[in-house]
Amino acid sequence: MIGMADAFSASYRAARVKFLEAAATAGLRIASHTHPLPGVEGETLALDTALDWPASKGRAQRLLIVSSACHGIEGYCGSGVQVFALHDAEWRAAAHEAGVAVLYLHALNPHGFSFGRRVTHENVDLNRNFQDFSRPLPANPDYAALHPLLLPAHWPPDAENQAAIDGWIATHGLGAFQAAVSRGQHQFPDGLFFGGTAPTWSNRTVRSVLREHGAGMARIAWIDLHTGLGPSGVGERIFACRDDAAALARARAWWGSGVTSIYDGSSTSAFLTGLMWGSVYEECPQAEYTGIALEYGTEPVPEVMTALRGDHWLHLHPEASPELARAIRARTRAAFYTETDIWKGQIVSQARQAMFEAVRGLAD
Repeated sequence: MIGMADAFSASYRAARVKFLEAAATAGLRIASHTHPLPGVEGETLALDTALDWPASKGRAQRLLIVSSACHGIEGYCGSGVQVFALHDAEWRAAAHEAGVAVLYLHALNPHGFSFGRRVTHENVDLNRNFQDFSRPLPANPDYAALHPLLLPAHWPPDAENQAAIDGWIATHGLGAFQAAVSRGQHQFPDGLFFGGTAPTWSNRTVRSVLREHGAGMARIAWIDLHTGLGPSGVGERIFACRDDAAALARARAWWGSGVTSIYDGSSTSAFLTGLMWGSVYEECPQAEYTGIALEYGTEPVPEVMTALRGDHWLHLHPEASPELARAIRARTRAAFYTETDIWKGQIVSQARQAMFEAVRGLAD
């Protein structure tokens, strides 16, 4: 075993080493999909996969996917969960006995993980990028109205800028502000939650992995690990399927009646477009699919949003002073990774429970 806190890392580079070493020690089948660009330290970036399924058992019919770093910097959390799971003999034995193969996807967005950003190297929010780009893309006029306020000429924002945003929130509500900003937009490539105008490298790579490992699977479950919404250390289980009553009932039977949904307004997340899990239906159409995003809280939404604005502002202003750049990066990191042993323990224990529940659900 490994201590819960010891499963986490201080950088993408260290997290990748821990993951690959743990997977190799466990004898898993590993594959590395190398990113075209180097990391912040010049290191190789990759979406690494590890399949936990004994070859002696033949081909599995049930698959659980556990993924990290869809939103790069959130990979600190997800990687810690994955590394701990690879050291957890009880967990691994339970999955094997239930006839469930477990596929770990480490660092879906390795560039964002390495550089401490939520977005890909294309400045795209990966979880808004799974669109049909041959058709008209969703419009977000509310974001268009807010865009100039979100990224002002100077940082930190002045009183006039803050007053304008406060005024918008006072008129429309904090929930409407969160929805307008985070839903996804395809109009401003330099803006927040940009969904892109074409599939990103990570999008294409995820689809390739799903085709390889999901082919022939009768049932697929997916737990995608995130941070940044909700009370600190609490893992909200957000329904991550199409708006389908049978799938929602199945998710709540597996993971509890507290599973929330963006479709009925019960989630802390707004309704979003271009979500990654949509790719399962397209790449593995034969499978019954059930998934959740396990979203762990860090700081209040307004503070997280301000941190994101600062990150995007810094990306647009490389001339910023070193002191300001360091402060913005530290603020962004704190918004998505709480570096305390208590928080890390909460993360691992809740993820472990959700993984056991997924295996039992798949096996039924």
